[in-house]
Amino acid sequence: MRPVRSSVLCCLLPAPFSLALHSLVLVLLCITPRCQAVQAENVTVLEGGTAQISCRLQNYDGSIVVIQNPRRQTLFFNGTRALKDDRFQMLLFTPRLVRIELTNVSVSDEGGYFCQLYTDSTHHQVATLSVLVPPETPTVEVKQEAVEGGEVELTCVSPRSKPAATLRWVRNGRELPGVVSQQDNAKTFSVSSTIRISVERKDNGAALSCEAFHPALGGQKRIRHYRLDVNFAPTVRIVPPPGILREGDSLSLTCSVSGNPLPRNIQWSKINESLPERAEISGPTFQISRLSQSHNGTYLCQAQNNYGRAADHYTLLVYDNVSVTTTVPPTPTTQPITSLPATPTLLTPSFAPDPKVFVLEDNVTLVKDPGAVVETHSAVPYAVIGGVLALLVFTVICVLIVTIWCSVRQKGSYLTHEASGLDEHGEVQEAFLNGNDASQGKKEYLL
Repeated sequence: MRPVRSSVLCCLLPAPFSLALHSLVLVLLCITPRCQAVQAENVTVLEGGTAQISCRLQNYDGSIVVIQNPRRQTLFFNGTRALKDDRFQMLLFTPRLVRIELTNVSVSDEGGYFCQLYTDSTHHQVATLSVLVPPETPTVEVKQEAVEGGEVELTCVSPRSKPAATLRWVRNGRELPGVVSQQDNAKTFSVSSTIRISVERKDNGAALSCEAFHPALGGQKRIRHYRLDVNFAPTVRIVPPPGILREGDSLSLTCSVSGNPLPRNIQWSKINESLPERAEISGPTFQISRLSQSHNGTYLCQAQNNYGRAADHYTLLVYDNVSVTTTVPPTPTTQPITSLPATPTLLTPSFAPDPKVFVLEDNVTLVKDPGAVVETHSAVPYAVIGGVLALLVFTVICVLIVTIWCSVRQKGSYLTHEASGLDEHGEVQEAFLNGNDASQGKKEYLL
């Protein structure tokens, strides 16, 4: 509080001199016994608080002292209450100081309070009472709902303050410029600040704040926090089960749904078929116990809100316990099977609707299943057995042919030697009959 002092002199002053001389004359005159004066102090108080109004007297000689309100109604007359308002109380009345107290101050109490001293001439001084109205925490008004891809208009409002409050918007520590408007409501002010921002799905839940500054807050501020509420269409994703599903296993699917507002109803269905009898649905969870290949198909999860619809699908493939299947082609009638390879050879897949199916030689189909158990006796094809039997028959035939050929060759050699022996016998006989020539012939024979 800063006191405002003034003095009213009871005697006439001569013509004005210089400023210094005039001040000196005032001081000298005011210290004379005949000069009386009154002083008042300005007061500033918060609405609802308590104000003390003081009137200081100089050279008081018992004259009448009157205190009046801004409407010039007499509150006190020489220390006696004159107005029936219990909020006003006389605290002190002395020849030097008169002090009154006003409780529960309102804006209507603001104004000048008169301290009057009635002597030969009336002297008065006005004590100005100022009432400050601090702002309440501001409010945030939304003109329309925020929708993904659009704009939202936010208005921060401080409905009542004196003097007018200062408002500002802040997001992530950065001030957002707004359009400020102010309205005068008698002795108080209403202030608003409006901003427009573009919003996306990622802005949902983003934090903003509106801050209000005012002299009555003593350097503090009133803050209203606000989070953006952005509406957007839902998104749906089915969480698949891990691993490979076989007959007898259980299936559990979870439909993960997001959206604003969050869809309340989640619908499960099977494309082109009705749901299995053993299917159990509990909100976003879909379950089937004891799977079989009849459950194969595409399952659909759907969700919707006021801003759109979304869906996701899952294709179920249940494997049985047979991992290797063999197809035996019909036996050709024109060409007999002479030989087959002992072990089928894996070829590059020529048609693979399923990446786990490969084609082998001799029309053998292999289902590639890393979890399958293959029995060894089921892997021997009948074509291999036929090939082995044909090979054995061919070997026997070859052995028989070789045996017969060897026998025929040996018999021909024996007949040749027999004919040669008969010729030698005839020559010996002829030599014996011819005498000497026979010895020579015999010699030659022996050679």
